[in-house]
Amino acid sequence: MAFQTWEQFFEHEFAQPYVQTLFAALAAREKVAEVYPSPSLRYLSFQLCPLDQVKVVMIGQDPYHQPGQANGLAFSVNQGIGLPPSLLNIYKEITSDCQVKMDFQSGDLTYLATQGVLLLNASLTVEKGQPLAHQNLGYGQLFKTILSLLSSQSRPLVFLLWGNQAKQYQKFLINPHHLVLTAHHPSPLSANRGGWFGCRHFSKTNTWLSQHGVTAIHWSNIR
Repeated sequence: MAFQTWEQFFEHEFAQPYVQTLFAALAAREKVAEVYPSPSLRYLSFQLCPLDQVKVVMIGQDPYHQPGQANGLAFSVNQGIGLPPSLLNIYKEITSDCQVKMDFQSGDLTYLATQGVLLLNASLTVEKGQPLAHQNLGYGQLFKTILSLLSSQSRPLVFLLWGNQAKQYQKFLINPHHLVLTAHHPSPLSANRGGWFGCRHFSKTNTWLSQHGVTAIHWSNIR
């Protein structure tokens, strides 16, 4: 089934038994645990980045699990929240790769989402202090369906897969019109072993988009 908007897609998927099962499991966890982000933010990435405006898909694992961090956008935190280590390393690579300055006091990635960067977590929720707590809650099928919809788009898209968790989805991304870039995860444990710094994914993305007639991403959060 072809969908033109995220609204059409989610209206269809939310009626499916597997999503109803997911929602029931999530509701059960919310009765006994603190779940992030708040319900109003769980689909923010799709609200800020309409389906027909997606240029780049940046895949994260799950939301941040400490209070006040998760804001509905993968890797992003709200203004006033210190940069998590992975985001700090992302900023460092942008600075080096694109030869631009970054505001290291702001971890809000809304500026990317509104340019067509879909900041997508494989799981849309998590529990306080429990990373990957909802990995097996039932998001897997929904996430693969989202990827399938994105992969079916005929226009040029770039997928950024960082770390083994994200790389496992490469097999679903077989559209020859798209570019898939892989690297180590930007978390310190992975990045410091090599394979993240110097990957140059940000400049490579822009070069490829420009070659295909698509406006490049302004990666710096300073205008």
